[in-house]
Amino acid sequence: MSAALRVEGSPPGGWSTTATEADALLRAVPPVDLPTLESTAPLLTRVDRKYVVPLDTFARLLGSLDDGWHSLDIAGRRLFGYTSTYFDTADLATYRAHLQGRRRRFKVRIRRYDDSDSSMLEVKRKGMRGMTVKERMPYPGWQGGELCEAGRAFVAESVTGHAVLPDADLVPVVTTRNRRATLLHAGSCSRLTVDLDLRCGWGEDSGVLREGFVLLESKASGATSVADRLLRSLGARPASISKYCIGVATLGRELPSNPWRRTVRRYFDIPLREEHPCPSSA
Repeated sequence: MSAALRVEGSPPGGWSTTATEADALLRAVPPVDLPTLESTAPLLTRVDRKYVVPLDTFARLLGSLDDGWHSLDIAGRRLFGYTSTYFDTADLATYRAHLQGRRRRFKVRIRRYDDSDSSMLEVKRKGMRGMTVKERMPYPGWQGGELCEAGRAFVAESVTGHAVLPDADLVPVVTTRNRRATLLHAGSCSRLTVDLDLRCGWGEDSGVLREGFVLLESKASGATSVADRLLRSLGARPASISKYCIGVATLGRELPSNPWRRTVRRYFDIPLREEHPCPSSA
């Protein structure tokens, strides 16, 4: 993106070419502020679908949007930094539940919003008919390490009646980092998130989404969203992707990763190294 396209609050450094070009494309979409986004489509209970598409497909998608679409804008920014730390037992009980495709499974993470330096503890439950239910609580001041007593109690309450909480402690296992834009279709109360510069693994020793690709995720209360229909018309198909599970797969622990292996090989650059220990035991 040339200097003429940059706006106040849009940092020019540290972005990939893909993120820079996507940021310029997003600015053609009318803005929406955060309170309007959260009041119109909170979507804590929803159906999610993920897609990995080339940047040119993303550009075509934006070009096909009608006037009902808007892009989250905060202080002139369209892309925002996220750092998420996922928790699991030392033997990866929640990862194995995902691997086995259990209908009642969950993930625990602390998501840090890098631009505001705020954090949320989140529990995402996968339930019947593919619905995702997310519960969250503010988690200020977290500097790494295990969950505090209040955090452990929140996780236990969130999964009660849904799944069995492992007896072992939940510890940090995987981090993901990305830049994200959020698109809102107010008429259908649906969202489409746009992830760029995605890293999954542990710190800098992570798998990286290849240059030229964008990870999209549709979120809607119904089975098929407006974004799903648009992406289908452009030839895009949903992909089996879990940022957490891809992160585990990059640790080199020779764990089964069949559901995500094809996606990892096609879209991620994985560092060549020896087995990475579980971070909690490193």
